Amino acid sequence: MSQATKYSDMIGMLIEDHRNVEQAFQEFEGGIEDASRRRKLVDHIITELVRHSVAEEQYLYPVARQTLENGNEIADHEISEHAEAEQLMKRLEGLDPEDRQFDETTRQLISSIRHHVEDEENDLFPKLRRWCGEEQLQDLGNKIRRSKETAPTRPHPSAPDTPPANKLLDPGAGLVDKIRDALSGRER
Repeated sequence: MSQATKYSDMIGMLIEDHRNVEQAFQEFEGGIEDASRRRKLVDHIITELVRHSVAEEQYLYPVARQTLENGNEIADHEISEHAEAEQLMKRLEGLDPEDRQFDETTRQLISSIRHHVEDEENDLFPKLRRWCGEEQLQDLGNKIRRSKETAPTRPHPSAPDTPPANKLLDPGAGLVDKIRDALSGRER
């Protein structure tokens, strides 16, 4: 997900994120014996999922609320799934990759995210494509690109997940996370 995107509209960018993280999931599921490689891969997955979730919470779900008849219900459901995934990611941060719980928790996270992706791609994204203009989707894509540059890289389950609070606090948390990543040697 951190690589340059081929897409400039919001939905294309988010789908590309989904495909990139799915590749990392498949790599994990392929079996990695080396504990430090598993740790690095799961840290990468967490970083990308957090950045992606922040972008969705700042831009995707607010536009769903504004645009779709049942937008509040959809956004609330998606945000609750983010909260569950964030709890799993937070738990993973504290687990040793040689602990049996590490692999079990990672598999739970993968399953949760796959369900979430399916919901978005089969329900939310097609609805937004019908109701949002291409110019609006392009504008949101630009905003998402910028927000991911300053987004946190670690889960913050108690942080706000709706605007305006998340738009104000996420860049600060992102800066602190990037400093922690640099000091700990955690790769992005």
